[in-house]
Amino acid sequence: MAYKCAVCGKAPVSGGSYSHSNLRTKRSFKPNLQKQKVVLDGKTQTAYVCTGCIKSGLAKRPTK
Repeated sequence: MAYKCAVCGKAPVSGGSYSHSNLRTKRSFKPNLQKQKVVLDGKTQTAYVCTGCIKSGLAKRPTK
């Protein structure tokens, strides 16, 4: 699974984690992906979608 949102394309980004003693270590920030049935290109399919797209309504759910 590519760790990427199927709707908006949000993917992991890298950055720094800072401890109390200001020691720096590399880390990655991953999007919160959820497996959902969504309509993509007119077809219903199961895809990984970020919670931002779910909340905003960008991820269109199939109708019954």
